[in-house]
Amino acid sequence: MLDYLFYFFAGAFLANSIPHITNGISGRAFPTPFATPRGQGESSASLNVLWGAFNFGVGYALLFFAGSFSFSALTHAAVAGLGALLMALLLAWRFGPLYGGNRSRPGSGK
Repeated sequence: MLDYLFYFFAGAFLANSIPHITNGISGRAFPTPFATPRGQGESSASLNVLWGAFNFGVGYALLFFAGSFSFSALTHAAVAGLGALLMALLLAWRFGPLYGGNRSRPGSGK
C-alpha cells in the first residue's frame, strides 16, 4: 500500500515539474515557493528550471526507487496518473486567477 502512495506523489511531482521547466526554458518568470509573496510572486526563469528539475528528480525517484513501479501494471500507472491529474487541476485552479486562465472566452455565454 505504501508503494501506491509513492506512485501518487510521484505523479504529482512529475506534473508540477512541467510548468516550471516549460516556463523556465521559455525565458519566462513563474511563481515558485521561493518567490515573495510565496506562490504568487514570480521567480526567475533559471530558478524555475532548477525547481522543475528538482520536482522531476523527486518524482522519478519515487516512481523507480521507492517502490516496484511497472508501466505494465495498470494500477501503478493509474495511481501515478491520478496524482498527476490532481496536481495539474490544483495548479490550474491556483494559477488560473493569476494568469487569466479562469476567464471565459468571448462569445461563450459564460
